[in-house]
Amino acid sequence: MGHICSREFNCEKELTLAVIGGKWKMLILWHLGKEGTQRFNALKRLMPGITQRMLVSQLRELESDFIVHREVYPVVPPKVEYSLTERGESLMPILASMYSWGIEYKAFIDEKLAEEDEITVND
Repeated sequence: MGHICSREFNCEKELTLAVIGGKWKMLILWHLGKEGTQRFNALKRLMPGITQRMLVSQLRELESDFIVHREVYPVVPPKVEYSLTERGESLMPILASMYSWGIEYKAFIDEKLAEEDEITVND
């Protein structure tokens, strides 16, 4: 079963963060949701800062939590593709909301920094 199945959670928010939390999981989900089915190396190219070991680890956790589907084709060389499950697809509106919030927050921070710069210049 999934990596979260053996844990107890105080609330559903904690469970959600256990499934999608971390530096890379949301990016993996975002790319699979927006770009569609991807092979391992294609996913790795979409996230230049991720190591091969970390990508494997994150994909395995997402697979064990029924968020990502791993399809292995019986060919040589081996071909493996990753896609979102139906449960994974259900996360896309949440990720889209987080993306929109991030855009708005960045604009807010940029505005605040510009205000601080203006105050510093006028002093």
